[in-house]
Amino acid sequence: MSLQQSSTHCTFSRPLTEGGILKLTQKSILLFWLPLAVTWLMMSVEGPFLAAIIARLADAKFNLAAYGVAFAFALLVEAPVIMIMSASTALADNATSFRRLRNFTYALNATVTVAMLFMLIPPVFESVMQGVLGLPRQVMDLSYVSLWLFLPWPGAIGYRRFYQGLLIRDRRTRLVAYGTVVRLTSMAATGLLLYATVAPPGAYVGAAAMSVGVTLEAVASRLMARASVRQLLLTPPADGGAKQLGYRGIARFYYPLALTSLIGLAMQPMLTFFMGRAPSPIESLAVFPVVHALSFIFRAMGLSYQEVAIALMGPNYEHVRELGRFAWMLGIASSAGLAVVALTPAAVFWFETASGLSPELASFAILPTIILVPVPLLAVILSYQRGIMVNAHVTRPVTWATVIEVAVVAVGFPILAWGIGMVGVTAAVVSFLVGRLAGNAFLIRPCAKVVSWSRLAKPGTLQSESAVARRDHEPAVT
Repeated sequence: MSLQQSSTHCTFSRPLTEGGILKLTQKSILLFWLPLAVTWLMMSVEGPFLAAIIARLADAKFNLAAYGVAFAFALLVEAPVIMIMSASTALADNATSFRRLRNFTYALNATVTVAMLFMLIPPVFESVMQGVLGLPRQVMDLSYVSLWLFLPWPGAIGYRRFYQGLLIRDRRTRLVAYGTVVRLTSMAATGLLLYATVAPPGAYVGAAAMSVGVTLEAVASRLMARASVRQLLLTPPADGGAKQLGYRGIARFYYPLALTSLIGLAMQPMLTFFMGRAPSPIESLAVFPVVHALSFIFRAMGLSYQEVAIALMGPNYEHVRELGRFAWMLGIASSAGLAVVALTPAAVFWFETASGLSPELASFAILPTIILVPVPLLAVILSYQRGIMVNAHVTRPVTWATVIEVAVVAVGFPILAWGIGMVGVTAAVVSFLVGRLAGNAFLIRPCAKVVSWSRLAKPGTLQSESAVARRDHEPAVT
């Protein structure tokens, strides 16, 4: 089963066809995309909510910085399991493939949990946090306990994304959204309970609340997927098992997906390292998670668009223009929303009243937020570009685009912060913006070639498009 075919399971309940022919309009794209976007939007409120709680507890500056550091490393450890949802959606179509992919997922979950434990060995932790990042002792100590509280995080993420992929295959995307409601409710309840009763350091509150929320979401996803699992276990392989994908084949399929997310998520720990050695390090580390969380609310609009593009593009890219038009409108609207907050008095309200930052820290946050205004647009365009490439099973350029983005940040930040003395958080967002522009620009030519060659391929066959793209496109960009 192809990735494109499997992605069509992720549909909205309203039919998108008339007389068996896909009728794709801007309205139908909106209806298809909306339930997926709602899930991302719900998750985007986690960061601002927890930052607001941490900012209202003692030593807010140090705890915000420590939580940002711990969360950055938890994300880095989590990176290899993020794409498990795509794998289970694409590959788990019978009892044999389900069992093998489940075993692969559990092994991967165990591996990332061991990696987290290795990071928590005191000499290893201190060498990274103090020797590499140069964190102050108070921030380092808070980060250490916070990372212990994040220990269930990566395994729970992999577990729930595996079973959420099964729900998507069964077109039961509303249940995915229900799982997110469980996550947000339990996260908020844990955070508020700790805040109102024990009142531990804010970094501990944030880490504990996130871990509880994700763990309960994983349990809920497993329970909601029971019917899907039963059906899979009753489904024999179509070829009698002769051509079933083995563990080596699963690894080959999954490796490029995991590598892309790992490289991309390395960005935040890298920026944390840079900001810790740049001008105004504590202030930068304190406000960066708050600024990032605000921008994520608007970037979340486009994070689900990759699946929409894969599912609706058409076997010969016949809907590429309609999807591109929607992507531009969605991206412009998302960036406009962030601009309304960043360029009006709403910024002061958000950072000081809603997020609880002091006026001093809020002053550090406003300029970086303004700089990030174009990023939601670029995020939607990137999802659209990735959808084009994944639709043809040509994924290496996607990985190279991420490499280029991270490389630009790695080169740009030292020039801005250490070379001309720019404040750390401002240098971080400027280099991030330039890196994202470079990644988007790199994918323009590969996307154009894939779409062009698809129209010369045999109509209606994704395999022919993939073969043409691999033969004529990949050597030119790798």
